[in-house]
Amino acid sequence: MADCSLWITVARTDLSFMMQTIPHLVRMCNYPFAERVLAIDTALLSGEKRLRPNLGTINDLRSYCSELLEKNVIDRTVDIDYSESYKKWAYKKHFGRCNIKATHNWKGYPILGSIYCIEECRTDYLLHFDSDMLLYQKSGYSWVGEGIKALRDNPKIFYVRPCLGPQNERKNLYRDVYSIQKNADDLYILPGLFASRCYLIDRRRFDTLLPMLLMWAKRQGRIKDKLPKAIIDSFNSFTGSGLLESWEVMVAQSMKEKSFVRADIADDRAWTLHPHDHGADFIRMLPKIIGIIEKGGYPKEQTGKYDLQLEFWR
Repeated sequence: MADCSLWITVARTDLSFMMQTIPHLVRMCNYPFAERVLAIDTALLSGEKRLRPNLGTINDLRSYCSELLEKNVIDRTVDIDYSESYKKWAYKKHFGRCNIKATHNWKGYPILGSIYCIEECRTDYLLHFDSDMLLYQKSGYSWVGEGIKALRDNPKIFYVRPCLGPQNERKNLYRDVYSIQKNADDLYILPGLFASRCYLIDRRRFDTLLPMLLMWAKRQGRIKDKLPKAIIDSFNSFTGSGLLESWEVMVAQSMKEKSFVRADIADDRAWTLHPHDHGADFIRMLPKIIGIIEKGGYPKEQTGKYDLQLEFWR
C-alpha cells in the first residue's frame, strides 16, 4: 500500500488558498502514502502568474509550508532544484537537449518543476495535484487504490485520475463532450490526453516516453515559427528568447506517439473540481465549498462540469 507518494507543487500564487486546499486534498485522498511532499517553486513569477491576485513573498510561502509540516499534513518540503547542472541533466533526459534556458512554459507553469517531482519521487507510483484542486471521495472508497490497480492491469494506460466533476445519466461530460462510455473495467478511456492538474502515474512507465518532443509556443505571424524545427530549437535554446509550450501538451503528444491512453475512473464515489477563478469571492466562499464537497454535496448546476461553477455555490 505504501508504494505511492503524494506531491503537490506550491508557489507564491497559492498563498490565499493553500492552507485550506492542501489539508482538504490529503483528507479526501485518505491513502497511506509513503510520503506527502510539497515542492516549493522559488523561481520568479512569469507569464500570467505575475497577474494572479493575493501574491505574497517567498518567506510567507515557506512559513505556510512549515505550518503544514508541523501539523503533520505533509511529511516534508523540498525546493525545486533550479541549478544549472540539474536543469541540464533533466532536460537532456526529458527532451534530448541540455541547453534549454526556460524553466516555465509561456503561461508561467513550472516545466522543470514538474520534471523535478517525477524524478525525485522515491516510490514507483506518483500522485500529483495542483494546489488549487478540490476533491470528493466517499468514505471507505480509495480512488488511488483503484487507479494503481488499473495501471498494473493495463500497460497501455499512462495515467489515471478521478472523474472530472460529478456526473449523472442526465448530464455526463464524458458522453456529451468526449462521446465515450465507460468500459468493462468502469473506466473512461481517453486516447492521447494529458492534464497536469491531477495525475496518478507509474514513474517507470513515464520513462518510456522519453525523450519527448520539445515544443515551443507559437505566435501568429512570426516568421521564425515557419523555420525548420531543428533551427527553431537551436535558436530558441541558444538565445533564450523562445517560450515553451505547455508541458501537458508535450506529454500528450508523446502519449499519442506511443499509443498510451488516459483512464478516468467512472465511479461517482470520487471526482475533482478545478477553480479557474481565484478571486476574492472564491477565497471567501472556499471554507463553505470544501465543507459541502467533503459531504458529497454540490449544486445541480455543477453536474457534468469540471470547472467549479462558483456562482451556483453561493
